This record gives sequence, C-alpha cells and structure tokens, in this order.
Amino acid sequence: MSGRGVIRFLDTRPLRGSRPFGDLWIGTAASQLGGQIATVAVLAQVWDLTGSPVGTGAIGLATGLPMVLFGLLGGTLADTFDRRAVVRVTTVGSLLAAAGLYTQAVAGNRSVLLLLALVAVGTSCSALGAPARRTLPVRLLPSDQVAAGLALTNVSFQAAMLTGPALAGLLIARWDVPAAYAAQVVTATIAALSLTRLPAMPPDGAGAAGEKRRPGRGGWRILRRPTLWGSMATDLAATLLAMPVALFPLVNEIRFGGNPQTLGLLLSAVAVGGITAGLLSGTVTRWRRGGLVQLSAAAVWGLALACFGLAGPLWLALTCLAVAGAADTVSVITRGALVQLEAPDAYRGRVSSVEHVIGVAGPELGNLRGGLLASATSASFSLVFGGLSAVLAIAAVAAANGPLRAYRTPPPTVERTGPETPGVEVGHGADIGLGEGPSKAVL
Repeated sequence: MSGRGVIRFLDTRPLRGSRPFGDLWIGTAASQLGGQIATVAVLAQVWDLTGSPVGTGAIGLATGLPMVLFGLLGGTLADTFDRRAVVRVTTVGSLLAAAGLYTQAVAGNRSVLLLLALVAVGTSCSALGAPARRTLPVRLLPSDQVAAGLALTNVSFQAAMLTGPALAGLLIARWDVPAAYAAQVVTATIAALSLTRLPAMPPDGAGAAGEKRRPGRGGWRILRRPTLWGSMATDLAATLLAMPVALFPLVNEIRFGGNPQTLGLLLSAVAVGGITAGLLSGTVTRWRRGGLVQLSAAAVWGLALACFGLAGPLWLALTCLAVAGAADTVSVITRGALVQLEAPDAYRGRVSSVEHVIGVAGPELGNLRGGLLASATSASFSLVFGGLSAVLAIAAVAAANGPLRAYRTPPPTVERTGPETPGVEVGHGADIGLGEGPSKAVL
C-alpha cells in the first residue's frame, strides 16, 4: 500500500532497527515515569510539612534554578567528555538523590529544607546530563529516523504525564509517601541499567573514550545559524506568549463553577492531544520540510489557545486544548530533530543546553506572563491576546528566516559511535560548517 496520502501511526523503526536506541528509550521512559511520581510525592510531603502555598512554591525554586544554571554547564560537559559517560554519571547521581528522598521519608524527616535540598540535587544531576542525553538519538539513528525517535520519546513522556500522577496518588493513599519515593528508586535503577550497553560517544575531535578534550571554539556562535535561532525563537515565542496552564484555575472558576474534576480535565486535555499526535506521528516524522512543519504547528498552538480563551461550552474548551497539545507535540518533535541535525557534533552539547534552557524557562515565564496579564485584565483577554501575539511573532520569524522555511532533513549518513566500537556504524546528520549561509538542504 502506498504511503502517500495515508495516515501513518507511530513510526517504530528506531526501536526495531537500533538496539542501543531501544535501551535508551526504555531507560528514558522509566525516568520520565519516576519523575512524575516524585513530583506528586514531593508536593504532598512539602504540603504536609508546611501547609503553605509558599512552601509548595519553593519547589519551583529548588527545581528551576538548577535546571537553568546546570543545564548550560551540562552543554559544555557534553562537548568535552564522552557523552555516554556524562549520561551514566548523572543518571547514577539522580538514582542516589532518589534514594535520599526515600531514606528521609522513611526516617520521618520534618525538615523542608533537607527535602528541597535533595530535590535540588536530583534536578542538578538531571540538568547536567540533559544536553548530553539530547545528543544521543542523532548518533544512534539515521537522520531520517531522528524525528521518529524523538516522537517515541515524546509519547513516553505524555504517557508518564497521564499515568504518573495517578499512580503516585494510589501509592500514597495506600502506603504513604515513602512508597512513591520507592517507585522512583525503581525507575531510576532501570534508567541506570539501560545505559550499560550504549556505545562510547565522544564528541567529534575527541581521542579515546572518556578522554577529556578542549571544546571547539565558536560553540555559542553556531546559534546564529538561521535554522537554529529561528527554530528556538519559534519555540520561545509559542511558550513565552501563549502558555495557558497558570490560567486554568481561573478559567475553571469563572466558566465551570470551580469543579476540581473539570480542572483535572483541563490539565489532561493537553496531554491527551499530545499523546494522540504522538501515536499518529508516523506521517509527520517522514516529512522532510521540518522548518515549515514546526512553524505551522507552533502557529496552530497559538490559534488553538486563543480559541480556548473564547470557548464557552466545556466540550469546546477541551477540544481547543487537545488541538493545542497535538500541535505542541508536532512542534517539539520537529524542533528537536532539526536542532540536533543542524548542530555540528562538536558543538551539539552546547546547542542542546540552550534548547534545554529555553524548553524549561519559556513555559515558566509564559505562565508568569499569562497570570500577570490576567490579573490586570481578564483570563479571556490574556489567552486571546497571548495566542494571537504568538501567531504574529511566529509569522515574523517565518518572514525573516528563509533558511528555516526552506529547511529539509538531510539524507542519511553514517559514522562510528566512538573509538571503543570499531566497525559499528550508526546514522547521523552530516556535520556542517560554521557559516551562516542557507542550510544544506524535521516534534
């Protein structure tokens, strides 16, 4: 049957064709599930210790600052050392932090500062390893399967968002908070074990596996490449100007009577749309016009949230949020593939660290912007104005960035994963120079 004009379901070629990627995917999925479980456990424990929204708000400080500070440092580590080693060490660090959370809960800890310190340690380990982890799929897969690999990772994340909090609630209700932390320890162990069979992956120009090298100069200037800054600017415009989550409680109170079940539906609708798009992403991941796909998906995100700001019936509001979640998934997968393929391997860690920080800070700042504007005007105005502003900003990026509009996924190329694995070839996009001309041709 011809693939043209046919909706393809989730593209599983990366799992079928690359055992190392399969191992990485299993470990990442386990880590994502454990993270969602731990989020609920920490929230419940901090509330029990403080009974104050200031206390629960401090969780954001304990996670946000390490994410930004150590995320950028992690980019330099990924371009200096064997990336497999960086991911292994930071994953073990996350496992030890999870064990610390379990231990303090079993011991009956009553210090919120100790709890938040352990949260900060775990977040710091994750942030240090995140840029290196982001570079692995492009070294393990042919370039035409990178987007499919990221789609599989996104589906596991959306599934964790749907099931993790519910599982945490069941564990806490039945066996109290230590049981949830124990589940995180189990998932963190799986994540660490999944890395045992990965090949060495030193950055281009490195010597023997694990050998330190000086990162290539100009690693930050590469961000001036039109395809890279355009892709990241598109994502920043979408999240900074149109992030809706902070307004869900207010919208629920004004339109739907403040029913907590309705609030849960609003929160779930975005994830439902995202996982649906992920399960149907086989067609999108085969499209080579990654720049246009990301620009279009980001614009749909903004329009859907502007419509959510005007939606009256609950079914229409949920539909708008599901469409937004689906568009966000497509945008995230496409952007991730484009950034990894366009960044030369010697600089890929630092580029990934900037992408990581934008992905963390953009939504948080976007929620702050939405809340401040809504407090000065109304929730509807904040949503509509934010969504339309995002569309206009994305249109401006598209108009000013011809290389992004014209970008096409490069044909598959192969290279060795590292000196430890002679003869082992894996696909990845060909490296490109530091010039700022048009791209050599992508959630």
